[in-house]
Amino acid sequence: MRIRASTIGVLLLAIGSMGFIQAITSFKPSSTTSTVINHNYYSVSYSEKYEQAEWVAYKLTSAMIAGYAERKNNFKEDPLVTTRSATLADYKGSGYDRGHLCPAADMKISQEAMNESFYMSNMSPQDPSFNRGIWKSLEEKVRSWAATEGEVYVVTGGVLTSVNKTIGANQVGVPQEYYKIVYDYSGSNSKMIGFVLPNKKGEKQLSEYVVPVNRIETITGIDFFPQLSDELEEALESHSNYSSWVSSAAPAPVYKPSQSSSTTKSSSSAQCKGISTSAGVRCRNKTKNSNGYCHHHQGQFR
Repeated sequence: MRIRASTIGVLLLAIGSMGFIQAITSFKPSSTTSTVINHNYYSVSYSEKYEQAEWVAYKLTSAMIAGYAERKNNFKEDPLVTTRSATLADYKGSGYDRGHLCPAADMKISQEAMNESFYMSNMSPQDPSFNRGIWKSLEEKVRSWAATEGEVYVVTGGVLTSVNKTIGANQVGVPQEYYKIVYDYSGSNSKMIGFVLPNKKGEKQLSEYVVPVNRIETITGIDFFPQLSDELEEALESHSNYSSWVSSAAPAPVYKPSQSSSTTKSSSSAQCKGISTSAGVRCRNKTKNSNGYCHHHQGQFR
């Protein structure tokens, strides 16, 4: 079904009156596995076949990224996965990172939230150059949007239909692609954006990985916002406009494939990439550290 641009505008303006802010916990996607696990700060649809989530969904607020919870790297099995989740041993020696789907840096609001982010059900095998490069850059971008908008809804995961190899004794699937969907559901500027990125070193800018959300539904087989009316869902999911997000967001780091990950000094200074814990916005300090973080925010570099 195709909808005229004028109709889309009316639909987007109507979101604020439809009560979806109050019903944010019901924004869960459909589950193709019938195994939905609700933690305190995010939900997971777990795939026993691939020993990871087909999606992780959560509300991200400015308060969640502005906390002081300590990252302890305490990776552990998820006790709510009755069939047992993947283990640390599955990743050992595989050459893949235990890539967070819901990032630890999104869960700084409390130690409980931070600890939950290290369940193995929230991990997926990611190429190190992907996990520490463009995927990290996208995570930072989403946090900058949450800081600006106040709160957004995030759904993310590996494209499990693209799995063509496994690692470990539990045969954890290695997705060839990952997706991330961000929904700004409040106010008159409600919008949705989707990304699909290959599980390898990023060679393009983030804007070049933007796709309509209904395309992600096609490749994953997941209905991401079944609670919305068909007309509204079509209006939101058939359009992903990167510029409409960037123009309204706080400054965020731009991914450069050749960027060094060290903390050595460069010859020129730039604005720190860190998010201020007091204000929930990007740090205003200048730094010459090549990793882009000033001395106050080195703890946010990973």
